[in-house]
Amino acid sequence: MRDRYQQIKNERELAELLAQPEEELRRVAFQCVDFKAVPEQALAHIYRECLFLSCRLPMGLKRQSRDCLFLPNMGEEFGFPNHLYSPEELYEGFNPADPDSYEKCYDGRVYRHYLKKGKYATDIKETLARTLHDHSISDCLQDFLSRFDEHKLVGVMGGHSLSRLDKAYVQVVRMSKRLAELGFLMITGGGPGAMEATHLGAWMAGRSEEELQEALSIMSVAPHYTDKLWLSTAWEVHNRFPNLGYESLGVPTWLYGHEPSTPLATHIAKYFDNSIREDGILTISKGGIIYTPGSAGTLQEIFQEAVQNHYLTFGYASPMIFMGKQFWTEDVPVWPLIMNLVDSGRYKNLILCLTDEVADVERVLQGK
Repeated sequence: MRDRYQQIKNERELAELLAQPEEELRRVAFQCVDFKAVPEQALAHIYRECLFLSCRLPMGLKRQSRDCLFLPNMGEEFGFPNHLYSPEELYEGFNPADPDSYEKCYDGRVYRHYLKKGKYATDIKETLARTLHDHSISDCLQDFLSRFDEHKLVGVMGGHSLSRLDKAYVQVVRMSKRLAELGFLMITGGGPGAMEATHLGAWMAGRSEEELQEALSIMSVAPHYTDKLWLSTAWEVHNRFPNLGYESLGVPTWLYGHEPSTPLATHIAKYFDNSIREDGILTISKGGIIYTPGSAGTLQEIFQEAVQNHYLTFGYASPMIFMGKQFWTEDVPVWPLIMNLVDSGRYKNLILCLTDEVADVERVLQGK
């Protein structure tokens, strides 16, 4: 008897499974697949202890199931995805020439639904639907990350309000471009500011300095995420410079839906529950985290990560790199506090770096 569930997430996997000669299929989790496209093959089997999550089923299939669980699409604006969002899927229906079309695109519709039902909904159907959506995202995220060396998973934290014209924004772009070219998967909260800069750098990996300057020039037309053309200019870069195969991961949330998710992340794990999303970014960035100037959210993430490293939650500590000496020692003096806690023995196992240089970031992440 199979202990773990076999997961079927697309039509190719479904066709291969149904082509097997065994009549009984046991402990299979079918996620958002269309059995109606292959009704004869689907009805040629008996299903035991299977899960059917938001699947299209032919008449009669339920009669051939035993001890199975069926979770249909619940009729909300969103479903239970069987893969991470792509920028094209998240913004399906958005026209860069018409910034107001955001309201009609998938992301905009879900955000309106989210606000209508309440950020902290109490309706049991809504909370169940959101939970199932986020569970699906986490499952797909696990599949996606399994393709990478966990020591190559690097998070970047920083302020969402960082202007595209700020020299710190350009520095993050260049840093991310370099790290992506070295094989690191760049991970952020998927929003504007330092997060967008990270994904712009990864998106432009493999391209020339001239191309990078052109992309930055396009983006400079709308420096802040509150500017009407912020999303449109990001899409202009997206379309003007097709991705050359360097991936990056954005993990945004509809809790901050007023801050648009960047379409320059190749893979987007968007959540309803911010607590799952926030802890998840720190958990998956096992190669290290780079802290660029930020405010309350960034400060929270510093101490959350310090605790994980102190207790060696995952068996080892990951580098904590503070980018911006003046900011972290004078403007927001976290560095002296962290060092005091280390010197006094209240924090152990921390791998720390304070720098203004991308070369130092590269060296520490590579363990040199």
